[in-house]
Formats: sequence, structure tokens, C-alpha cells
Amino acid sequence: MNYDLLKGVRVIESSAFIAAPLCGMTLAQLGAEVIRVDLIGGGLDYQRLPMMPEGRSIYWTSLNKAKKSVAIDIKRPEGRELLQRLVGAPGEAGGILLTNIGTPWLSHKTLSELRPDLISCTIEGNFDGSTAVDYTVNCATGYPMLTGTGSPDRPVNHTLPAWDVICANQAATAIVAALARRQGSGEGAEIRLALSDSAFSTLSNLGLLTESELIGQQRESLGNYLYGAFGHDFATSDGRRVMIVAISARQWRALVKACDLQSAVQSLEAALGVNFDSEADRFEGRELLAALIKQWCIKRPLAEIEAHFIQHGVAYGPYRTVRQLLQEDKRVSLDNPIFERIQTPGVGEHLAAGTPLRFGHMSRQAVQPAPELGEHTDEVLADVLGLSDQQIGALRDSGIVGGS
Repeated sequence: MNYDLLKGVRVIESSAFIAAPLCGMTLAQLGAEVIRVDLIGGGLDYQRLPMMPEGRSIYWTSLNKAKKSVAIDIKRPEGRELLQRLVGAPGEAGGILLTNIGTPWLSHKTLSELRPDLISCTIEGNFDGSTAVDYTVNCATGYPMLTGTGSPDRPVNHTLPAWDVICANQAATAIVAALARRQGSGEGAEIRLALSDSAFSTLSNLGLLTESELIGQQRESLGNYLYGAFGHDFATSDGRRVMIVAISARQWRALVKACDLQSAVQSLEAALGVNFDSEADRFEGRELLAALIKQWCIKRPLAEIEAHFIQHGVAYGPYRTVRQLLQEDKRVSLDNPIFERIQTPGVGEHLAAGTPLRFGHMSRQAVQPAPELGEHTDEVLADVLGLSDQQIGALRDSGIVGGS
């Protein structure tokens, strides 16, 4: 599911890793013409795992849906000049660069000489330009000490590149905001976004920095307990596990009713002098409450628990492998309008998501697969730069451009 809200906008992307390509794909799925420039033969993430047996990267094709692909040897001066010309091409559509390559020849200062209204977005590791990736940022956030059974001497890394994903969406928002400003004033914008700033600003926004600074409180890992309310995972009689959460008083009452625990909970409240309608009290009494719910869940199979919880409006979710997710969950299927089956060259036919955004009754476009490497080289050079077949042929013969 894609839209054409950004139709008429052209973004030149020269990037690797996750944050910048995901930002570009986010813009492409909203209708922008995103032209990804790669080295001839592919850049450093073109063959990143996982790979199809035939050799096409599922990683690369998943992050580059709906884009156009141009192959240029940007290690050579002629190739760099060509990329600069693509960014600086005249017209209302262009003049937007997305990159995580911190190099002088691709800097805002250099490119704005070609196009004064340039919008550039450079994603970097740290605010001072030094190197960082999601995994070297996450270790500094404190979360590995809080994840699972993590501790200062045995930190636990989570596998979701959360800061890359957050950074990608912040970058896309910034580009759209700068574009709106340019359309009104004609002014360009230099956007710099550090991956670590995406992480540390999130810690600030969620209160973790203030908690540590003002209260001096150092959280400890809670296993799978939810911090600040009630939530935990429970085993079922058929060997599955389910996550149950009660953040609001309404969710808590629904859970107590579904598990027929009214009397047991009231007895606990009286004995402890607490009110479990309170989030804080539920958090303090989490282990005693979990013991009650554990006994209820272990006697029932997952299907029975789900039916009961749906009937009573309990907030829950079953644990699933990705394979189980595809087999069992209608949210990841053609029942959900963000999903379609597409044919990706070198990968095959598979389920793929477009943008998760839904704009009322606005018509949506089909999900577009990732291109072949360099598939649009000739098209882009002709349409954007106005090069003739002879000029493009000369660039190919000299090895400046490539691709199918």
C-alpha cells in the first residue's frame, strides 16, 4: 500500500545500513521518486544477510522497495560529479539529498553551490560526526542492563535496531517539513541527524534521564515484568506463552474478571492494605498477582485463553516465532490492507508491506518491489540530466555507470 502524496518530489539517496535507506523507502512509499545511487556491483550492504540461495539479499531488497536504482562509480571523480549533478538538477522536483556518507564532495556547502535551495539530510553516528551504529549506541542507553535478566556485569542486547528505525522516521519527517518550508519560502535546509541523538532524546522524552538525574534511581532488570504497572508472560497447557498486560484500571478489571479472580484479589488487597486498581500497587504486588494468573493460564490451551480474553476485552498477545506469525496472525496477511504479494527479482513472490499509514478514503498504489541494481540508470540520466543515448553509452563504455 503506497500513496502519491509526495508525487512530484525527487530524492537522491546515497546511503547504507538501515536508517537512511529506511527513511528513503518511507518517502518512496508516500509517492516521492527516490533514486538510490549505488556503486557498480553494489555497495557494502548489497549482499548483506539474509540472502536467497541464488545470491540476492533479502535485507537489501526489503529496505529498498519502491525506489529507482542507479549504478555509478562514485570512487572516481567523474562518478562523483555525476551524482552531484543529479542532486543539483534544476526543477521543482529535485534538490533533495538523503545520505549517511559524511564526505566533503557530498556536503551541503558543496552541493548548495549547484542548487541554493538544496535540502540535504545527512544521518551521522554522533553529533560531532564520529562513527556510531545502532548496536554501539544502544549499549550506552542503559537498556541492555534492563532487558531480560540484564545487569551491569551481564548486559543483554535486544536484536531490534530500534534507534535506526526511530532515526529513519525522524529524518523522513524532517525532510517533509523542510520541503513544506521550501515550497513557501524558496529556502533550502541543511539537516543533520545523529543516530545517538535519536536514542538519547528518546530517553529524555520517556523520562529516564530525568529519573536518574533528579531521583538518583537506577532501575534494575525485571525479566519480563512490565515496569510501572502489571504485565508478564505466562505458559499455557499446550506449551505456548502469552503476554498479559493491565496498564489501565479497566484493563485490570477485565483481566480479573476473565480469570475469575475477584475473591482472590480482594483477599490480597485486604491483607496487604493496597488497591490493585492503582498502577503503582499492581506493580508492587506483581509477583503475587502473577502467581494467581499463572495457575489460571497453565490449565488452559492458548486457543481457549484467547477466546476468553477476547470475550472480556483483556490486553494480551501470544508469543510467536516469525513463522508462526505468518501462519497464525491475520494482521500479517492479505486481510490487512497494508500487505500485498509482490514479485521481487531474484527473491521471488512473497508477502510485503507498504506504508503502515492509512489516509482515509485516499486511493493507494500497489506495493512496488526493490529494483535490480542499476535498473534505472539510463532512464534517470536521460530524464533528470537530459543525457543522450550516445552520452550514456560513453559513460557505460568508460565504466562510470553500470547496471541493467
